[in-house]
Amino acid sequence: VQLQASGGGLVQAGESLRLSCTASVRGLSIMGWYRQAPGEQRDMVATITAGGHTNYAVSVQGRFSISRDVRRGTVYLQMNTLKPEDTGIYFCHVKRGTVNYWGQGTQVTVSS
Repeated sequence: VQLQASGGGLVQAGESLRLSCTASVRGLSIMGWYRQAPGEQRDMVATITAGGHTNYAVSVQGRFSISRDVRRGTVYLQMNTLKPEDTGIYFCHVKRGTVNYWGQGTQVTVSS
């Protein structure tokens, strides 16, 4: 499974960004985004199942929204009211059966 992510960048606090990630296959059970800040572990930001059930980290609830286009195999992460603590490398993640796949990561930097 190949994952192609895009949409990162440098923004100021309070602004928005939209990440997208397209998988090379369809029928994935779970798609989502993880974030890794410098010197820290990779943490879940948001996930969405094939049935549309979503799960968010507490720190992004009410500000971020995850969605997916099942037909296109694409997952989106709309990030609003960004904060400096949202800075990090965002990795697209999908699960196919019992196997996890990761995208190459896209940098998001939020300046104060």
